[in-house]
Amino acid sequence: MNKQFNNVSAEAKHPSESDVSFYNRIFPEVFAKAKGSFLYDQNGVKYLDFFCGSGSLNYGHNHPKIIERLTTYLHENGIVNSLDQMTSAKWQFIEDFTHNILGPRQMTYKFQFTGPTGTNSIEAAIKLSRKFTGRENVVFFHDSFHGMTYGSMSISGKLRPNIHKDHVQHALGFPFATEDNYLLSLKTFLSNCKTSELPAAIILETIQAEGGMKVATREWLEAVDQLAKDYEILLVIDDIQTGVGRVGTFFSFEDAAIDPDIICMSKSLSGLGIPFAMNLIKPEIDCWNPGEHNGTFRGNNMAFVAAGCMSELWSEPNMQRETIGELATSLEEAFIHHNLGKYCELKGKGVMRGFRFETQETTSILQKAIFNNGILVDICGNSDVIKIMPPINITSADLTQGLKVIAHLVHEHVGQKKKLQTLN
Repeated sequence: MNKQFNNVSAEAKHPSESDVSFYNRIFPEVFAKAKGSFLYDQNGVKYLDFFCGSGSLNYGHNHPKIIERLTTYLHENGIVNSLDQMTSAKWQFIEDFTHNILGPRQMTYKFQFTGPTGTNSIEAAIKLSRKFTGRENVVFFHDSFHGMTYGSMSISGKLRPNIHKDHVQHALGFPFATEDNYLLSLKTFLSNCKTSELPAAIILETIQAEGGMKVATREWLEAVDQLAKDYEILLVIDDIQTGVGRVGTFFSFEDAAIDPDIICMSKSLSGLGIPFAMNLIKPEIDCWNPGEHNGTFRGNNMAFVAAGCMSELWSEPNMQRETIGELATSLEEAFIHHNLGKYCELKGKGVMRGFRFETQETTSILQKAIFNNGILVDICGNSDVIKIMPPINITSADLTQGLKVIAHLVHEHVGQKKKLQTLN
C-alpha cells in the first residue's frame, strides 16, 4: 500500500454523532472519495477495500456504467421517490432483471419491493410466510444473522440471546460439511410436530457470513428443501449478503437443485450501494392484500435504475462465474503460497472468504494492523474470523497485493507470538 498508518486515532466520529456508531471505530479515518476497489481519505491516502460496505458493494465503488446511467436519469428529471406507484424506472428494472437474471435460469417469481434494507425484506418474508400458511413458528439456525429489527433479530441465532419476548420460533444447529446430525434433528423435530404445530417457514443463509463463513453443502440444502416440500413449509433463502454474484453465481444457491419459495435480496442489489431491497416470491404464495405491507421508500427509483444496469453487467464476460472462480483460485493459492494454513483456517466460498484464527485477540490485533497498512477487513464468527470480501470485479493484481500484505502481517504478529510461546 502507499503508506504506513501508524498514528490513527481511536475513532473518526463527529462529537454530535451517537455512540451507537461502530465502523468509524474499526476504521478510524475520515474517507472522502472512492473508486473501484479503493477508498481515499481526506488527505488522498488510498485504502484497498476488502470490506465492501459489509457486502453492499460487490461491484466496487462508483462503477462507471452505473454512474453514467444514474446521472443521465437524474439530469433528465427522473422521478426519485414514488412509493409503489408504477414508474418507467420500476417497469424497466423488472424487465431488465427478468431478462438478465431470472429468464436465463428459468425462474418464475413475482417482485415485492419492501423497505430499502435487508432486514425489511426479512420482516416481509416472515409476515408473508405466516399469512400464507396460517402458522407461526419459523425454523432458523445457530449462528445465523438476518437483520437488526425485532422480528429479524428473533430469528437470528447470533442475536437471539438479546431477544426476551419473541414468538415461539424453533432453533436448530447449522450444518457443517462433515456432520449430518443437524439435519437429523430437523427431521426429528418435524416428524414429531402435529400439523397445527408445523413451522410456517425455514429460513437460512447458504453461507453464514456473520456466523463465520460457514458453507452449507449442496446435499444439505437439497435435503432441507425436500423436507420443506414434504411438510408444506415455505423455504426462505436469505441471499442478502451471499447473493448478487458474490460466490460466482448470481444467486448463492444455484449449484444446488433447490426451489426457494422466497428469496430475500438487498445489500449489493443496486450495484452502487444505494439502499434497495426486494423479495422474489413464488406467484402461488402471493396472498397479500393491496397495501397490507408497505413503506414510504419502496419506490427508490435511483436504485431501480442502478440495479437494472447491475443486472446487465452480470451478463458481461468479466462478471461471470469463470472470472470470479479465477479470483477465488488466486485467493486459495495465495493462502497456500504464504503458508497461512500454519496459523489459520480458510473458510467460505468464491470471493466470500474468512481466515479463522484461534483467538479473538489475534483477529483484533490483526484487523488493526491490516488497517494501519491500508486495507479494510471486517471480523465475523465468534470474533475469530477475518472476513475477506473484495469487489467481485477486483483486478487479480490488487487482490494478490492485498493478500500479500495480510499474509506478511499474519506471519509478523501470529508467527512471532507462537515463537515466543515456544521459547517460553
